[in-house]
Amino acid sequence: MPTDRLGRAFVVVAIIEAFTWTGLLLGMLLEHVLDVTEWGVTIFGPLHGTAFLIYVIVAVAAAVKFRWSLGVCALAGLAAVPPLTTIPLERWMRRTGRLERHAKA
Repeated sequence: MPTDRLGRAFVVVAIIEAFTWTGLLLGMLLEHVLDVTEWGVTIFGPLHGTAFLIYVIVAVAAAVKFRWSLGVCALAGLAAVPPLTTIPLERWMRRTGRLERHAKA
C-alpha cells in the first residue's frame, strides 16, 4: 500500500469502482436479460455512479500530485470503462511507484 495518503485513496477508490461496476453489470443482467429483478440496478446504479465520479476526482488529483504523463492519465481514464480494469491498473501504479511522491534532488 502506498505511504502517501492520496496514493492510498486511489487504491481504495479504484477497487470500489471496479466492484460497483461489476455489481451494476450483474444488476443489468438480472433486470434486462433474465427479467428477474431491478434491485441490482437500483442499488448499484447510484453506487457505481458515485464511485466513478470519486475515482475521476481522485485520479485527477493523483495525476497532478504525482506528475503522471499524459499516457498514464489516459490509462487511468480508460481503465474505468471495462469492469475490474482499475484493479490491475492500481497494482501496476503501485509496483512502478506512480502512487508515491518522490523527493526532488
